Formats: sequence, C-alpha cells, structure tokens
Amino acid sequence: MTVETTIAEGVATVTLNQPNKRNAISLAMREQLWTTFENLAEIDAVRAVVLTGAGEHFCAGVDVTEMGERSPATSMMRMRKLHRVARAIAGLNKPVIAAVDGVCVGAGWSYALACDMVVCTDRARFAQIFRNIGLTPDAGAAWLLSRQIGMMRAKEIVYSGRMVHADEALALGLVLERVSPDQLAERTQALAASFAASPTLALGMAKRQFGIASASSFDQFLEAEFAMQPVMSQTEDHREGVDAFREKRPPMFGGR
Repeated sequence: MTVETTIAEGVATVTLNQPNKRNAISLAMREQLWTTFENLAEIDAVRAVVLTGAGEHFCAGVDVTEMGERSPATSMMRMRKLHRVARAIAGLNKPVIAAVDGVCVGAGWSYALACDMVVCTDRARFAQIFRNIGLTPDAGAAWLLSRQIGMMRAKEIVYSGRMVHADEALALGLVLERVSPDQLAERTQALAASFAASPTLALGMAKRQFGIASASSFDQFLEAEFAMQPVMSQTEDHREGVDAFREKRPPMFGGR
C-alpha cells in the first residue's frame, strides 16, 4: 500500500508511503488517499488526523515517471483524481495537521495547504515547481496560497518556482510551528490529541465557518453563524462543557 493509516486514541495518522520516491503521488496513491479520507469522515472514533510522509520527506509532488504522453481526456481524469483528494482533505469535518519533513513540493504542498495547519521541521522546504515543467499549479495551490499569504507573495512563489525554507515559511504564516526532525511526530501527535479531546462537532462546525468566511460577505457569514450556534447548543458536548464550568472541573467531551 502506498498509503498507510493507523488509529490510536482518537487520532488517525495517514502516511504517504513511497519513501524511495520521496512519497511522490502516484495514481495508486491518489485512489488510496481519497478512499482513506472519505472513510475517516465516517469513523466517529477518529476525531483528528495527522497527514505525514514516510522517511525523510513529506512529498515530492506528482510522480513524474507516470506522466509520459497522454490525451486531454487522460489528463482530465488524472486531475479529477488529484482534486478529489484535495477536496477530501480540506472538507474533512475534523482537524487535519500536516507533519512536514524534508521536501514538500507541487501537489504535495497543495495537500499540506489543504490541511488545517502545518508543523514542519527545520529542514523542510516547500515549492510550487510547476513552471519548471511548463505547467500551472494544481490541486488548489494558487487558491490556497493566495488566501494564506496574499496574492502578490503567492504569485512570486508560483512564478519563481523557488524553494521556501522552513524559517521563511514560519515567518509567512505558512506553518504553525517549526521543530527538529526528532520532535516532529511527538509534537504533531500531541497537537492532534488535544483536538481529539475537544468537542468534535464544535470544531467541525468552526472549520465550516472558516470555509464560509472566505467566500461570503460579513452579513452572509453572520446568517450562516446564526443557523449554526442554536444547533450546537443542543449537543451533549455543550451540556458537558457548561456542567464542567459550573462544577469547576475539566470537561470530558465525547464528540456528540
């Protein structure tokens, strides 16, 4: 399998597993990633997800050995499969953290950007390298980058195809934290565990709010929020949170 998944204490760890190819995204990996995230959406016991790569790299982008000559119809099929993975990651109603070491380029960086947050090592390096092979960014990269760091800086990164190293990524707000390679797994698991212990439905609804915020006016956003909060007030987690506050004890959220 080119994608491996483990689940422990509410956290699913999804690992791109082609270390001999720097976890380049093959057609098989696209299928397995999409299936994995679609399945995780239906597993109530999973309340947070970590996406990472096997070995010393996160992802070297699309597997170029599979490119070759192809028709427009074949290219469109490949793009659809690439896109549905990005949608599945971004649309998962649970927190998703990218744990990035080494290379994170092309569509691999797009998938990291589709996560809720990124933690990287000090040897991580990011790039949108499409210009080097005469292509435009894919898997949502231009949309995701421009919303995180602004249009002008996103254009410079895409047009140049240059490497963005960990310190710059941190300064630009493209990563949440930078840690040493030996701390990456421990830190991302701890962060995911903190989310898994949180009120899952509330975090999922907050994630939807952020998605709505990027594509609506303030009044439209407030209308969406108006519909959400009364629903959340009926959840078991809300009642537990209120009871815990009154009783001066830590809440025990069950994700319901």
